[in-house]
Amino acid sequence: MKRLKDKVAIVTGSSRGVGRAVALAFAEEGAKVVVNYSSSKGSADEVVDKIMELGSKAVAVKADVSKREEAENLIGSAIDTFGRIDILVNNAGFTRPAMMLKMTDEQWDAVVDIHMKGAFLCSQASARHMVEQKSGKIINVSSVAGIVGTVGQINYSAAKGGIISMTKSMARELARYGICVNVISLGIVATDMTEKIRSDEKLKEIYMNRILLKRFAEPDDITPAFVFLASDESNYITGQLLCVDGGYGMV
Repeated sequence: MKRLKDKVAIVTGSSRGVGRAVALAFAEEGAKVVVNYSSSKGSADEVVDKIMELGSKAVAVKADVSKREEAENLIGSAIDTFGRIDILVNNAGFTRPAMMLKMTDEQWDAVVDIHMKGAFLCSQASARHMVEQKSGKIINVSSVAGIVGTVGQINYSAAKGGIISMTKSMARELARYGICVNVISLGIVATDMTEKIRSDEKLKEIYMNRILLKRFAEPDDITPAFVFLASDESNYITGQLLCVDGGYGMV
């Protein structure tokens, strides 16, 4: 029996990287998936094709989740296409690195808006439908940077730390409706976004010294946690932070 059979999932930022891996893992477990992208339509269509090959259904929807109208249209597309929404994964994001003393307003706003405001807008729009169903799973994506901080990305760290607190507040407000809200904190996953860290020998050595398991994560290392929190196996878990980071963020 597939663990997400007949469930409908939205995964933001799922044309590549972590989001792509999660979308495919959900499809393998029987979920219908809304693949969200902001610019790379070709990559999103490729993910849809792979989901179809797995025997499930999918649709690609363009949306900048930091903009209310587009976030609400994304959620509406899931309802229009599949009739409901059971799972939301707030994964969309990017980086705009700069040291604190040189960071511009644009760099701060762009990162905080896409990571934290985007997660809020999509959760708010999804929760309205989940409240009516009296069920739903929201999984927010944070990072070790939101727990221990980082150098050169104070905007990213602030957004990811905010997501952890936001998750706890969402969980408290939505529990009465049977909606579970949890957050997964990731370390360094082998994706395009971490290519520089993984290919620069000096940076690689620095980060390897911080990761207890002494290796970077592959997508298959992280997707089981998402499937678990999206499935009925986690129906009595809410407001929790799950660190899937090889021990990097252990405090």
